[in-house]
Amino acid sequence: MTPITPASATPTAADDFVIQLALDRGLLSSVQVAAARALIARHTDLTVSAPRLLDTLVGQGALNSRRVAELLAAEFGMPMAPDMSAIRVTGDTLELVPRAVAARYRLVPLHREGNTLQVAIADPLDTDGIDALGHIVKLTIEPVVATAEEITEAINRFYGKDANSIDDLLNDLAVTGGGGDASAVTTEASSAGNVSNTEADGPIIKLVHQIMFEAIQRRASDIHLEPLEKRFRVRYRIDGVLLEVENPPKRLQLSIISRLKIMANISIAEKRIPQDGRIQISVGGKQLDLRVSSLPTAHGESIVMRILDKEGLTLGLPELGFFRDDAATFERLITLPDGILLVTGPTGSGKTTTLYGCLHFINKPDRKIITVEDPVEYQLNGINQVPVRHDVGMTFASALRAMLRQAPNIVMVGEIRDLETAEIAINASLTGHMVFSTLHTNDAPGAITRLIDIGVKPFLVSTSLRCAMAQRLVRKICAKCKRPMTPTAQELRSLNINPAQAATATFAKGDGCSSCNATGYRGRMGIFEIFVINEEIQKMIYEGAGGAKLRDKARTNGMRTMREDGTRKVTAGLTTIEEVVSITVGDAS
Repeated sequence: MTPITPASATPTAADDFVIQLALDRGLLSSVQVAAARALIARHTDLTVSAPRLLDTLVGQGALNSRRVAELLAAEFGMPMAPDMSAIRVTGDTLELVPRAVAARYRLVPLHREGNTLQVAIADPLDTDGIDALGHIVKLTIEPVVATAEEITEAINRFYGKDANSIDDLLNDLAVTGGGGDASAVTTEASSAGNVSNTEADGPIIKLVHQIMFEAIQRRASDIHLEPLEKRFRVRYRIDGVLLEVENPPKRLQLSIISRLKIMANISIAEKRIPQDGRIQISVGGKQLDLRVSSLPTAHGESIVMRILDKEGLTLGLPELGFFRDDAATFERLITLPDGILLVTGPTGSGKTTTLYGCLHFINKPDRKIITVEDPVEYQLNGINQVPVRHDVGMTFASALRAMLRQAPNIVMVGEIRDLETAEIAINASLTGHMVFSTLHTNDAPGAITRLIDIGVKPFLVSTSLRCAMAQRLVRKICAKCKRPMTPTAQELRSLNINPAQAATATFAKGDGCSSCNATGYRGRMGIFEIFVINEEIQKMIYEGAGGAKLRDKARTNGMRTMREDGTRKVTAGLTTIEEVVSITVGDAS
């Protein structure tokens, strides 16, 4: 048990109070206390202070820290805190209590309702801490009791693991004045921008590196640094959801942004236009790329860093979320000798990851694969990757035109954005190349309408397109806190799950634990809508059929919508009804 050090009593007095309570309640015997005192008396190391009696009793197993907390709660008429590992705390509530205050008084804000703030505390004897918090937040404090271990774990979970190091760095900055020293942030970074090197002498550099490390440790896909009017907000996107973490002081905003721009090799003098760059980092021997985007806003430059993990590219189709039947269909389509395969969906729906997964699947020594991307997000072995460079005229269309003279078997175009690119891609498919690309459409049949809208002739679409697949990402239920659940009748109706389906389904949810940051979800998977172009569909496209008719015909031919695919994954216990309903709100059949 972490030592209790109340402000209202000395450690010895507090320990004696708890021990006497335990003796009175029969939780402890005088023999156990005497044995603990004898052990302390034998302490001979003068360089280390003697252990406290209460800590010794807990360490020997004579007392349980949970029982101590329950004993104190009962004595002071306070309720016990609910399961701390399953509690979710909003960012607004966490903002009320800075991490330094939470750590100093060993407490965690849980919930605010009106003028009352519910707070979990480790020591009800520390009345000074409760009073001090009341003055800080200007609210009525409603304390509930938890163990010291639970409080420490909750502080690390809500405010970020290893955040003490950030506190130390901020304290260092307060002492050295590093926030205002421009020279501290203009030091040349290593050629790789490696955050694990030893160049970081300045507190600003250490702080920037710590922000990156924590994001990677918490499985974030993006880091958002956003200048607001009175604060500098830092958020991590974890499993598709933004989570606000400890914010650096507003005065450090310019220094942090300048440091990141130096590492990304973009101009620190230019603050009027958007800029893009790249940072390579090494964490635990693992190489990661950070794609950096800078955007001028009203209160300074907003920085977003996309964390690109190459290991995700080697995933097979089942790991991406394909069930066995869809995986078999998709594997057949991506190994066709020619044609176009389109992956559609909004930004952040996993299109690029799916395409790279396809390339990894078909990347064999006897095939030449060339890609044109804006930008090249991942660098793949055995594949020729061409970056788009508008400043020198290297557009999608010009790059694609040049690529075809390299005699590739397979071509990937990062995105079809205009008629010129679309026509070259279609001509490539008609001359014996397999072409992969992406489009921004809401569903799979919408890809047909989109191509025709940008000017492609319907007969070219019908003869070249082999498949259009729409996808979204849903969060997976955390394996560590997963448990069976029974959905309500309303929840079943939201996905059109009939009683017969429900009877054979395996519904589940996550209770929330430290592994999933108390969300109940860990990781994401795809839900898919695979629109295969057969002869009937080709004829309808040639005759100018609209998107609704194409969709109806595809459904008749057996196409599952994204909502239906999501429903399969709900009934298999992989995700929840809430996730699928929120992601596929427009896909009701």
